[in-house]
Amino acid sequence: MFATKVTRSKPNPLFEDPLFRRFFGDKLRQPTYRRENSLGSGVIVDENGYILTNNHVIRGASEVQVVLRDGRHFPARIVGTDPETDLAVLQAAGSHLPVAALGRSDQLRVGDVVMAIGNPFGVGQTVTLGIVSATGRDQLGIAAIENFIQTDAAINPGNSGGALINARGEVVGINTAIFSESGGSHGIGFAIPVRIARTVLEQITKHGRVIRGWIGVNGQEVTPALAESFHFRYRKGLLISGVLEGGPADRAGIQPGDLLVSIDGQPVVSAAQALDLIAGHAPGEQLTLGIERDGRLLEVETTVAERPPQKG
Repeated sequence: MFATKVTRSKPNPLFEDPLFRRFFGDKLRQPTYRRENSLGSGVIVDENGYILTNNHVIRGASEVQVVLRDGRHFPARIVGTDPETDLAVLQAAGSHLPVAALGRSDQLRVGDVVMAIGNPFGVGQTVTLGIVSATGRDQLGIAAIENFIQTDAAINPGNSGGALINARGEVVGINTAIFSESGGSHGIGFAIPVRIARTVLEQITKHGRVIRGWIGVNGQEVTPALAESFHFRYRKGLLISGVLEGGPADRAGIQPGDLLVSIDGQPVVSAAQALDLIAGHAPGEQLTLGIERDGRLLEVETTVAERPPQKG
């Protein structure tokens, strides 16, 4: 897949000097335009030509061309993007497109065999083999919402947006990034679980954007040291550090210092999981939050709102 964007370069400020203008006129003061091409991969997931890829592959693109393994190529339009997960949905104009089967990323276990498919360095479709090294990776600074599959299957530049498949040939992830100081593959690659990608696809094709639930709190995962400093017994949960005034949590009576231990009866095990649980509810739905306050367990009801657009 090739994405093209047109960039505009400003003229050198020196050309504003009257001396330069006297000898060269105004030609050197005009902005210049150039076309830049970026390379990536994608996964056709629907007979209507919908394609999942990474947002960073097509960001700023004015034109996208999809090239299939059999040599066919089609223009594609950008249906929508979700910078928070670094996903984008395109739609190719061709017919009789090969559609990938989507699997269950929540069934992946460490040690499962996976293969990364993509177009590294533009050499053509390539498959690399590895295993699942970890699941639920977050706090990597790759995207705002992180819950990555880690794999040692080689993922190189150009693989972004391609499929991570299981031994049954089902797509379980969308290849996104590598951990590398040199730009080459060091056996640490990350893919977005297809469970998240499927939700983004459904939201974008239905609404043109992704709608996420939100209750207006900030927090951090509990550590033994943190529990000791706040004088409560150590248990997994999300320690509420901030509550937006007038937001859903504030109206429900949530306070900074509360420990969020469950959401609709499901235990909170990490900050990323808590965010995922809340985001998965539609605005207007009711949530039952289990909190620990001053050694007491409480249940509070709150109404989910739509998450505001995130900066950056």
